[in-house]
Amino acid sequence: MMYAVAFTASFLYVALKSWQQLNVVRQAYAWILPTSMCMALCEVYVVAQVASQGFGWIVLAIGIGSGLGSLSATWIHWNYLEKK
Repeated sequence: MMYAVAFTASFLYVALKSWQQLNVVRQAYAWILPTSMCMALCEVYVVAQVASQGFGWIVLAIGIGSGLGSLSATWIHWNYLEKK
């Protein structure tokens, strides 16, 4: 269960990070602060999990979650926002 939650938090963190980059590029100022707060929540959770669990297999769950989060945010942006 711990790995699933770390995966999800990492997925969300990197997806939000990608989304934040798009907020800056598109000058969506109203979304920058709320996105940053959500990013901070996810990032602190992931760091706390690594600190409590130690360096080990959790890195695999976090790495896969991060990669899929970035891919998902990019795909959503390209398919739903850019092709209006």
